[in-house]
Amino acid sequence: MDLTKNFVKAKRPCTNGFRWFLRHYENGGNYQELLDALVKAGRVDDACWLLSQFGPTDAVLEIDALDADAVVFAGTIAVRGSVDVDTVLRAGRAVHVGGSVRAGRTIVAGEEIVAGAQIRSDGTLQAGGDIKAGWGIEAHGDVTGGGDIRAAWDLLSEGAVTLSGNAFAGQDLAAQGSIQCGKSLHAGGNIDGADCVRADNGILAGGTIRCAAHLEAGWGIRAGQGIIAEGAIRVGESLQAGEEILAGPGYGIYAGLNVRVDVWETSARVCAIQKPDGLMSGWWSGAGPG
Repeated sequence: MDLTKNFVKAKRPCTNGFRWFLRHYENGGNYQELLDALVKAGRVDDACWLLSQFGPTDAVLEIDALDADAVVFAGTIAVRGSVDVDTVLRAGRAVHVGGSVRAGRTIVAGEEIVAGAQIRSDGTLQAGGDIKAGWGIEAHGDVTGGGDIRAAWDLLSEGAVTLSGNAFAGQDLAAQGSIQCGKSLHAGGNIDGADCVRADNGILAGGTIRCAAHLEAGWGIRAGQGIIAEGAIRVGESLQAGEEILAGPGYGIYAGLNVRVDVWETSARVCAIQKPDGLMSGWWSGAGPG
């Protein structure tokens, strides 16, 4: 695809960016060649803006390994080995990597991001589809996905985790911001949120679930150890913990919010080592697996 100056001007680019375009591509130029030239000139943000304006292509970049200051590619990036980028790694479509992926500022894909080993961003991590790692996933900023996220090891974020689909971590799942899942949330170890933790479906942890604000699930919540929130605990169905269930001071614990009261004994059971203070709804079933 060729971009003419009138075509680019219609997108209302910044003055400096458009002047650069006129100096180097007065007669227009190929879309991907222009993205590469902007990156090479250190105008990575301009390249990202251009990709946002003109969208993805069906091109595929297939290479053995990728080591660069920045990469902005309009199609799919397919790397047989590993990827190490100093600043921005951005693909209009998918990122498929056989080994690990690391970027110093951000990783963004219009579709899925799949790596055979570790995914690490020293900034944000964003995908329009699924995010999957054969090892762990780590981001020093927000993690945003339009599908599922799956890490065989830990899933760690120093920002918020916001997903349209499911979240699964083979070990711990922790965020310094909120955790919001459009479907279910599942960790083999602990779940730890420094803000609200919410799943439209269910929440399951092999260890402890800790939440620095409100804890909510449209279905049920189950933890192998404790369920501890500094705010309210609200679930549509059952609430089960191998140890204690504890809400914040002055807050209540609500089970069975999405089922009829006459089926609470089977569908809104509350189970812990002792009856939790502030239990406002649900069927207390005592200690045990429930």
